[in-house]
Amino acid sequence: MYIDFHTHAFHPKIAAKAVEHLNSHYGITCQCTGVMDDLIRRVKKAGLDKMVVLCAATSAAQVIPANNFALSLKAAHPDAIPFGTIHPDFDDWENQLARLKARGIKGLKLHPDFQGFRMDEKRLLPIIEAAQKDFVILFHVGDKLAPEDNPSCPYKLSALIDQFPNARFVAAHFGGYHQWDHALKVLIGKNIYIDTSSTLDFIDDTTLNAIMKKHPHEKILFGSDYPLYSPDKELIKLKKRLKLSNSKLETFLSNGAELLGLT
Repeated sequence: MYIDFHTHAFHPKIAAKAVEHLNSHYGITCQCTGVMDDLIRRVKKAGLDKMVVLCAATSAAQVIPANNFALSLKAAHPDAIPFGTIHPDFDDWENQLARLKARGIKGLKLHPDFQGFRMDEKRLLPIIEAAQKDFVILFHVGDKLAPEDNPSCPYKLSALIDQFPNARFVAAHFGGYHQWDHALKVLIGKNIYIDTSSTLDFIDDTTLNAIMKKHPHEKILFGSDYPLYSPDKELIKLKKRLKLSNSKLETFLSNGAELLGLT
């Protein structure tokens, strides 16, 4: 089973606004529209079977609507694997985790940079403690700020790995968007999954090759970061950039199914 482990989709009413926000924040032009029909078409064009669809509540008030949307995607699209979300400001997070578990949601997405909290806040710890058994926890990691100033960074996530050695963490963007040198120091090679999303256009060959040499390949997940990039184009780019054999590429596409218990 081949999975794109890092995609986003939005309700048609807000998709254009969400895409514009991504364009503005990252200084790029999204390749895609951000709606499910377009995502499914592109995933199938890439020869993939399923896609993890991520959302992150930007405030406590958005937790329930975001998770409602995730559950609606699960009901409407058999090939979608939506992740739920949580926010440290949301007081009823325990019941929300129980709700997601009962409805078959397999993961959570946390994006400290967009959600407005720091990855090293103590109030995050009980949430991870409670969620780690039942959910894969995918973190956005990194940005252009220095690690100590950024809400997320490889060092903060490394500390969480030390505190929760049994948690199934995924560090997006090869361990840290624009912080790959730092990821090499403290994340790469550890007991953590990384995905390939939003990296190939920015990382230099030396750093990329060092990550590939140091990190176990069974813990690397293909992710396109749709709608920023299209899965079919990212697959071609990944294979060419890393000089991957078909079998090695298939490993990256298949690892997600094993992580989620779908094999």
